[in-house]
Amino acid sequence: MASEIMSMAAEAAGDAAVDLVEIAVRDHTRLVYKIAYSVLRNTADAEDATQETFLRVLRQGKRLSEVEDVKNWVARIAWRVAVGRRKRSREVPLDEANENIEQVRMISESADEVAITAQSINLLHRLIAGLPGDLRDPLLLSTVQEMSPSDIAHVLGTSPAAVRARLFRARGVLREKMFALMEGKHGK
Repeated sequence: MASEIMSMAAEAAGDAAVDLVEIAVRDHTRLVYKIAYSVLRNTADAEDATQETFLRVLRQGKRLSEVEDVKNWVARIAWRVAVGRRKRSREVPLDEANENIEQVRMISESADEVAITAQSINLLHRLIAGLPGDLRDPLLLSTVQEMSPSDIAHVLGTSPAAVRARLFRARGVLREKMFALMEGKHGK
């Protein structure tokens, strides 16, 4: 993937811009992929979003020399690409089934324990997906990407204080939903 982008870069931009794009690709490919995967939950879609992100970086190659924090700038582009792709495609990711099968193969726990763990993980993913976007997005970046509130604020175009407030609220909503689900099961 990186070699394809670099060959396109050589054709489209000057040598200095190509060097900066090449450095960005080399240094931030994993970050971009992780952001894309955290949003799209599908390997193929995350790879496509990663490639699209670096194509956008390439188009802005001359501007790259003016960017103060390349990591956050690239992360913000990746976030926008992934969210845009998520809005376009609402397919059910097949990766979840493959991950669960692989988990069963690798774990020596009983089938019941594996099923309960998989159900809990799927429930948590559904609860997170059910959060409003302004709560879900900072939570995904914080937990999956382990980004700081200031980095998240830069990616989402808001303030660090707003990010901290949204993280606090998102965790509270998840806690309430989990408690309600647990009460419902024990109350029957």
